[in-house]
Amino acid sequence: MELKDLMKIIRKRLLLISVIVIAACALTGVKTFLYTDPVYQATAKLIVSQSFEVDGTRTIDWNVIQSNIKLISSYKEIMNSSAILNKVIVQYPELHATPGEISSALQVSSASDSQVMNIEVKSTSVERAVNIVNAVATVFKNEIPSIMKVDNVTILTEANADASAAPINKSPIFYIILSFIVSLMLAIGLVFLLDYFDDTIKSEDDVLKSLDLPMLSHITRINKSEFSPRKSRSSKTKAGEGTYVTAGQ
Repeated sequence: MELKDLMKIIRKRLLLISVIVIAACALTGVKTFLYTDPVYQATAKLIVSQSFEVDGTRTIDWNVIQSNIKLISSYKEIMNSSAILNKVIVQYPELHATPGEISSALQVSSASDSQVMNIEVKSTSVERAVNIVNAVATVFKNEIPSIMKVDNVTILTEANADASAAPINKSPIFYIILSFIVSLMLAIGLVFLLDYFDDTIKSEDDVLKSLDLPMLSHITRINKSEFSPRKSRSSKTKAGEGTYVTAGQ
């Protein structure tokens, strides 16, 4: 099928394509503008490090650094455990959250070969996200010495409400443009699919393609009004009047 044939199919179903695209963009706009709450993210940073005093000088051993990096995987699990989250609920009742709610909003990550842990909490309230992430960081730092028998966690950066003021949601315009592109592709695909399953003959070209025979004649479309009794009587009356005038003369 040539490109002009494809364009012909698209032009023939242009109304259907337009309806699908407009409906998809309108629904996306309503959803994003009216029914999507802004989501905020608060981040705190912890560093896992421990120094030793040798001859009165604080120093850091390379092997200890590698051990701290390997400990981060265990620390991620400990931070999401009930040992930490239950204490967060007890020590910060003003959060009005359950351990499950905090765990579902909490994300802990770290860069490769880094001693820094990033704690992130997402919420529809920036103040709530900041309070939860700072509470988890504080409780985790205080509980690690009793859990791991080593005091090697320090809060590097606390979450700040001013830094987390902007929502992290994509712009509604982004979703509308994405909806336009996706719906347009789906609509064009649907049009081609409908044309593929359409076996009706509509033109001389269709006859040639289907039968490989030339078309000698065709029957034009006849409207129902042409078969109505009223129109038939009107035609007979006109014929009678013509006959009467001819007789008077």
